[in-house]
Amino acid sequence: MSARQTGEPTAYDRRMLALMNREEARPFHATAGRRRAVVGAHLALSVLGGAAPFVAEATGRTWPLFVLLGLLVPWCLATGVLNSATRGLLELRGRVLDERQRAERDRVLARAHRLTTLVLLAAALGAVAAGGLGGFDGGPLGDGPLGDGPLGDGPLGGVRAGSLLLPALAGALLVHWLMPLWVAGLLVRDEPADEREA
Repeated sequence: MSARQTGEPTAYDRRMLALMNREEARPFHATAGRRRAVVGAHLALSVLGGAAPFVAEATGRTWPLFVLLGLLVPWCLATGVLNSATRGLLELRGRVLDERQRAERDRVLARAHRLTTLVLLAAALGAVAAGGLGGFDGGPLGDGPLGDGPLGDGPLGGVRAGSLLLPALAGALLVHWLMPLWVAGLLVRDEPADEREA
């Protein structure tokens, strides 16, 4: 029988467990305030990185793509710090986690699901509001009751609703993917001093 069939940790599981429990990143997540700062920085880097391709497309310039490349390294470092802070709670397979960690992961995922639902609800309400402004028939958003023409006279400057669809979907995907990591980073508790010394 293989390790997968018996439920025993594989070599990959042992390597990932060792990686997620390394101590080098501890100074960056040792306190709740530092973890909140890392989550905030990760959120900001994610928003900026997610917006860069759309800014490049909208402006016809390439510099936002270079900004995205510049943001990639600090984003990866912040992701590593958050994974270290949570001891790989979301990255490790269930067979490597103990009962307390599995319960914690379930709690984090449930809370992240609820928050993502609220974000999607806000996006849906925004879409309804944009529909009320006009534009879901393919015309500019300025054609609705609050705007008066296809030349950009409306409140959103004649932006077509279809051009907002891809950024909205990309933003929803980004939130869905990263919300559990942000929630886990905010909810993780400080380790007792005796565990750190052991």
